[in-house]
Amino acid sequence: MTVSIMQMSAKSGQVIREVERAIVGKRELLEKIMAAALVSGGHVLLEDYPGLAKTLIAKSFAVALGLEFKRIQFTPDLLPGDITGGYVFDREQNRFVLRKGPVFANIILADEINRASPKTQSALLEAMQEYQVTLEGETMRLPEPFIVIATQNPIEYEGTFPLPEAQLDRFIMKLAVGYPSADEEQEILRRRRERQRDEFDLRQITDAEELRDMRQSIERVHLDPDIERYMIDLVAATRQRRGVAVGSSPRGSLALLKLSRAWAAIQGRDYVLPDDVKTFVKPALIHRLILEPDLWMTRHAADEVLNDVMRAVGVPVIAAASKGPAVADAFRPGA
Repeated sequence: MTVSIMQMSAKSGQVIREVERAIVGKRELLEKIMAAALVSGGHVLLEDYPGLAKTLIAKSFAVALGLEFKRIQFTPDLLPGDITGGYVFDREQNRFVLRKGPVFANIILADEINRASPKTQSALLEAMQEYQVTLEGETMRLPEPFIVIATQNPIEYEGTFPLPEAQLDRFIMKLAVGYPSADEEQEILRRRRERQRDEFDLRQITDAEELRDMRQSIERVHLDPDIERYMIDLVAATRQRRGVAVGSSPRGSLALLKLSRAWAAIQGRDYVLPDDVKTFVKPALIHRLILEPDLWMTRHAADEVLNDVMRAVGVPVIAAASKGPAVADAFRPGA
């Protein structure tokens, strides 16, 4: 079924509003996660302090999107087979049978992913990139859509294993939830008092089939060649900045492409603006940078690098375009 941009925007808004019944005061964060859900490879890494509703966000999106949800608690003794599953001997049938692991679901919550060993973390590499799992030489496709939402705590390092660059690069963006304001926290308490229980009753807004159709509609969002070059220049600049040992890979450019088109569609537009790209420069690129050792202990060093990149790379300016004066105005200098 063909879904128009306006239909997709309206449906996305319904999903976000439903999730907001559980998550207070995080509209922009939820919109960004929705944008990730609307593109292939939309895996999200949530890094923030405990108790900020990272797990609740993943569960709420699974319910609102009507997708099968599985949670994996990563621990040091977790094995790859605990994620992918494997063949076990069935005494009744007198043969080995396949028992699929929790990775065979639409949305996977990899809770505290950095607590598992690199060997176990690698069990997700093929799944996140190829959308398949290979067991005993047999390759099996994963459900579509397939989204990994991983969480990690930035302040606990004892008993953790930092994610290798190959694993980080497979997340389309890295986000922080942040503390609520005093008014937002009071609203959280008010809702809990009125609910009289911890659980939330959220409604299903869409399903896997409609989400696949919505993803297809993103491919019709127009991207001007100048904005496409703007994305490339931003990513290329990360490879040349002082203090950066290794800049973003081309996956960073692809992430900007996918996310900016999804963001434009969520706003009800069938064309991308430079501001759409700017919205995702930090979420899409910050985890793809490897800084020089002398910056490792500098707080927010990667943020400052990306701020410098955005200041250094010129924003595209075009004359009146085929999309009309409204679009041309959006490309004025400083837009």
